[in-house]
Amino acid sequence: MSFSSRLRNVQRSNASLLCIGLDTDIRKVPKSLLSQADPVTAFNEAIIDATKDLVCAYKLNLAFYESLGERSWVTIRKTLAHVPAGIITIGDAKRGDIGNTSEMYAKALFNSHSFSACTVHPYMGKDSVIPFAGDPDRGVFVLALTSNAGARDFQYLKVRGKPLYAHVIARVKKWNTADNFGLVVGATRPQQLRETRALVPHMPLLIPGIGAQGGDLRSAVRYGCDAAGEMAVINASRSIIYASGGVDFAEAARRAAFALREEINSYRARFF
Repeated sequence: MSFSSRLRNVQRSNASLLCIGLDTDIRKVPKSLLSQADPVTAFNEAIIDATKDLVCAYKLNLAFYESLGERSWVTIRKTLAHVPAGIITIGDAKRGDIGNTSEMYAKALFNSHSFSACTVHPYMGKDSVIPFAGDPDRGVFVLALTSNAGARDFQYLKVRGKPLYAHVIARVKKWNTADNFGLVVGATRPQQLRETRALVPHMPLLIPGIGAQGGDLRSAVRYGCDAAGEMAVINASRSIIYASGGVDFAEAARRAAFALREEINSYRARFF
């Protein structure tokens, strides 16, 4: 089964386009967990238990784990093992290097950690990206247009009359022969999100920038989904996992996730 088919299946079974970013900062973990041997794992497992029926995916930004040092690998593995089968897990690593190095990055993400998908930057070209796409079952989200202010430094530069991000989209579309590529387009770029969906009608789009970054949810749903109202993966992190800093953090995360999923689905019902 291709990655895109796996994603579509879980979006339908959980009636959800929501991806929760488990970007867990040890400095923000509730004090009630700090006495445990691995507070980050305990926090992640509680969030997963509280939200697993409300999501299509969990995304781990690896910087938050690698900063913990040698214990980070155990924390990542325990967190992934706690995610129910069928739910997509995304290793947000933004890798991409010469071919043999990318092969090693892919092994680390897909074999050692068993992520369902990863994020990759395309700056070094095809030979730096293709090593991540060897297994049709695993997804590769290529950065096209990001939500940060610095995106304008390079991503909008005109190349042969088109912005650089448009060339990235065109190339990824050609590479997607096994139905396992997707694109990252920030929710803070609604017009460009609309243009991207028109260029890739069926490809998964990972859409960060909702919540703390101020992206427009209505536009993310309207312009990020395919014709069936699916294949958008709408990520929210801090607004959900830190909905409360107290002992009720998991319950608060569930309330925030439920509210966001329902808002997403209300827009889906309106537009599709």
